[in-house]
Amino acid sequence: MRESFRHLEQNKIVDLIGLGNAIVDIIVNIEDDFLEINNLEKGSMNLINSDESQKLLKNCKVIKQISGGSSANTVVCLAELGNDVQFIGRVKNDQFGKFFSSDIKKSKTIFNTPPTNEGASTAHSIILITPDAQRTMCTYLGASIEFEPEDIDFSVLKRTKYLYLEGYLWDGELAKNAFLKAAQIAKLSNTKIILSLSDSFCVDRHRESFLELIDKYVDVVFCNESEVLSLFKKNKLADCQGDLSSLCELVVVTLGSNGSLIINKDEVEVIKSISKGKVIDTTGAGDIYAGGFIHGLINNYSLKKCGEIGSICAGQIITQLGSRSNIDLKELIK
Repeated sequence: MRESFRHLEQNKIVDLIGLGNAIVDIIVNIEDDFLEINNLEKGSMNLINSDESQKLLKNCKVIKQISGGSSANTVVCLAELGNDVQFIGRVKNDQFGKFFSSDIKKSKTIFNTPPTNEGASTAHSIILITPDAQRTMCTYLGASIEFEPEDIDFSVLKRTKYLYLEGYLWDGELAKNAFLKAAQIAKLSNTKIILSLSDSFCVDRHRESFLELIDKYVDVVFCNESEVLSLFKKNKLADCQGDLSSLCELVVVTLGSNGSLIINKDEVEVIKSISKGKVIDTTGAGDIYAGGFIHGLINNYSLKKCGEIGSICAGQIITQLGSRSNIDLKELIK
């Protein structure tokens, strides 16, 4: 049986295009009491304004800056694995915007979105890492909220095998419009559409419209356990089996140290987590898993092998700070 989420057309010259928030990740080490003082829930993603960002940064030491954002992390992982990929996201012509553009291109990711000279400044996310390696994100969305259809060259969507969309974009009305138009054009062009649910709080905000989007356009969904429970309003993952099987043809659920589940209709493949060392920072682990998995899809590997590559990539990224591997991923997965 042909797996219709795979792309077999040879005339597509780009492996994947990712749409998402163009965010500069600012990585910070903190103690648990920092979260309590600032009334932050561990492991959460919090939207903040510019003033709140400055206040947080004033009281902690920056360790590292990286061109980030959920979709961008996945796209860069694919680039590092040797795939032809492109990222589309909105930045301003400012210090963070110039850093984002320069940094993401180092991975050989194509990034051609022209910076804007007006509106909010480039988005950035303060990633607070506690001693247990959990990350709590405080994100200023800035220019990303103003992401709009005019920021996309829709003609390139016709030439890509896969279009990767991150759920976080659904928070802005203009971005949502761009997201939908991209999905419509991709569908008409026989480009396979992948959606990352991004965050359980994001799912809480957009549950019904996410379900409608998936039903109309999406071929593959990436999510974690908390996002699944939010999407189906259930308390246990075991109670979601039927819902997951009928959601779309391929659903991949990451379970942290418990590995992952690959659900292809009524078939379920269990993938073990792969540890590459001591856990230091879980930032971007799900994004990097998705990158490794999609690398397998692009190369028409078995679903089990796709999952194992995802686990290897994620198992490496959590042994270091930030969402960019400090070793050669291509060599790692050999």
